[in-house]
Amino acid sequence: MKKKLIGYSIFFVVLVILFLVVVFWGTDKWQAKSPSISFVKPFTFVTQDGGHFSEREMQGKVCVVNYFFTTCKGICPRMNNNMHTIYNAFKDEPDFMIISHTCDPERDSAVVLKHYADSLQVNTAKWVFLTGRKDSLYNQARISYLLDDPKNSVEKIEDQFLHTQFFALVDKNGDVRGGVYDGLKQEDLDKLKADIKTLLAEKAGSSSFSNNLFSNNPQ
Repeated sequence: MKKKLIGYSIFFVVLVILFLVVVFWGTDKWQAKSPSISFVKPFTFVTQDGGHFSEREMQGKVCVVNYFFTTCKGICPRMNNNMHTIYNAFKDEPDFMIISHTCDPERDSAVVLKHYADSLQVNTAKWVFLTGRKDSLYNQARISYLLDDPKNSVEKIEDQFLHTQFFALVDKNGDVRGGVYDGLKQEDLDKLKADIKTLLAEKAGSSSFSNNLFSNNPQ
């Protein structure tokens, strides 16, 4: 009798495992998800066209985020050239967007960013360029996207200059996923492309955007 019960138990466990495999195989529920390390806090910045852009425009989109400045002669040209390969790979995906912030808003006005975007020959509905208040731009980099050490904000904002080659990846719910990616390293770019594909396949769920109680606050 005891052997029969053990046999029935094993048979039942096998059936449950087979059921789970059939139901979830090939879906995002079966795959291990990259961790959420932060979420996008409320913001409103100015686009290259002079319009307003907030976290609400990111909702339902998989977004790659970076910071640069148009007069940079160092890492920025290489970084945005690599970002252009990301753009070309996913520009036809309706749920994909690139968001580039200036870290030099005193020089990078909307007009300057428009000229820069035109030089890249990109669709600014898919790759948007943002300017705004320096403290707000830097706060987003440090608090939302984790692209710089938040401790750097203790210095006077006029004495700060953020210069980073790292990209952040945001899912459809406003969660920053998987850590940061070095925009100058091919292995990181390859991983970013793979992770974008994974997030595009995921269905939007409970949104971190909806937790932003003051989501219409301008910055």
